[in-house]
Amino acid sequence: MSQEWNDRWRQQALPGLAAQTWDLIVIGGGISGAGILREAARRGWRCLLLEQRDFAWGTSSRSSKMVHGGLRYIAKGQWRLTRDSVRERQRLLQEAPGLVEPMSFLMPHYRGKFPGPKVFGGLLSVYDALAGRRTHRFHDAQQLRYLAPGVKAPGLLGGTSFLDALTDDARLVMRVLAEARADGALALNGLRVTQLLREDGRVCGVEIEDSEGGAPQQLRCQALAVATGAWAERLRATDNGRQLRPLRGSHLLLPGWRLPVAQAFSFMHAEDGRPVFVFPWEGATVVGTTDLDHREDLDQSASISQEELDYLLAACAQQFPQARVEAGDVLSTWAGVRPVVAAAGAEQQGKPSNATREHVLWQEPGCVTLAGGKLTTFRPQAIEVLQACAAMLGRSVSDDGSAVFAPVASLDIPGLSGAQLRRLAGRHGRDLPRLAQLVAALGADCVGASDTLWAELAFAAEAEMVLHLDDLLLRRTRLGLLLARGAADYLPAIRRLCQPRLGWDDSRWQAEEQRYLTLWQRHHSLPSALH
Repeated sequence: MSQEWNDRWRQQALPGLAAQTWDLIVIGGGISGAGILREAARRGWRCLLLEQRDFAWGTSSRSSKMVHGGLRYIAKGQWRLTRDSVRERQRLLQEAPGLVEPMSFLMPHYRGKFPGPKVFGGLLSVYDALAGRRTHRFHDAQQLRYLAPGVKAPGLLGGTSFLDALTDDARLVMRVLAEARADGALALNGLRVTQLLREDGRVCGVEIEDSEGGAPQQLRCQALAVATGAWAERLRATDNGRQLRPLRGSHLLLPGWRLPVAQAFSFMHAEDGRPVFVFPWEGATVVGTTDLDHREDLDQSASISQEELDYLLAACAQQFPQARVEAGDVLSTWAGVRPVVAAAGAEQQGKPSNATREHVLWQEPGCVTLAGGKLTTFRPQAIEVLQACAAMLGRSVSDDGSAVFAPVASLDIPGLSGAQLRRLAGRHGRDLPRLAQLVAALGADCVGASDTLWAELAFAAEAEMVLHLDDLLLRRTRLGLLLARGAADYLPAIRRLCQPRLGWDDSRWQAEEQRYLTLWQRHHSLPSALH
């Protein structure tokens, strides 16, 4: 993206939004909305995406970072969901190396405990058949102790390994949006839809307000796609009762040295029999996730509770007793809210983990709302939404199997290793040449112990529509999670690099810094620090 996305550009762009009738307006800047925009743009639709806060602000920056087929959905009989997921996982691994990467998972087996090697191996045989390739293998106890030093030993029968994938979910959203923009789409953050406009019983546009200031505007469109995740019911007139069940999943991030794992571990929590994970990510170790009804205000960032902290620490103690992981070892936390579709009164109908992850479309004339869904299957979900919108316009849309991501031309950047080049190409795609220029100007140093280059910070500040400091440190980069105390010790150096690129004066920077540190303390530290 060559345009500088600063405040001045924003004020120049906004008045022109109402000057045309859009073929499609997408509400929601997470992976679902980004996917819809990308599929519309590739087909030549005049399309606009509106995000009320920041791209990937909600669930799409707070997921478990897994691009997986949903192994447990097989056991629930959700064959189509599993089939679509494993196929899309393979597609993303092929199209976005460096952003979506394969990860080996290990499931240990213990005498008398579920699942046993035979049952789990049978499940994985089906999983592999759906993916079209065999990846699972059984390791006996002696092999497993070598593969996983420190794993709980009493009763250990061995373990089964299989392949899935991990990603940086927020960077995945940014990359999909960049592909949509390259095909002519427009995506803007900080614009809240306050109401839908209707004429003759049909949705014909939206009224928006700018979070950064300015008068409300009315925008017109031929079709509207609502992809706001857990907020999907906000703009929808319904008399069918509540159909979304917001479920919270919380995670711990530990320094890699504190609980070093070379691959992901999946095991059943002794407390409730739910699967939990411990896996390496961005040089650190993630422990997750919980699954419980989220009854807090959706307009506030979700936060881990003391109960969830205790649950995840207990998982560490159960599977890696010698590590003796404690709350004081935690670098940061994050909690996301899953938009699970359920019938009215579903909270009384079973455990959160048993709720389906299938998505549904709610339709009214001129408007399609996507409810539910998974990160892995964002592409087929987007095409389904677009097909519904097209039908309202007398058009047709088919799934032609086109790639989500354009191939990234190989580029040699002096000072960077092959692994670093792969990482940058995956996260930035078409913008890799501009990253190369910044590396040439700023050097190839990383920020602290992270894998993030100072040049990536500079690029985000210049070109990725950063409205607030948390956009830069929690989503464009993940430094606020990966460095101690939300990267507080690095803020002076970050200021020197980024303040002039953002165009903020001293008072604005100071206000943003205080806002960010307060937000981090409230939503990304330990729950004891919340009070």
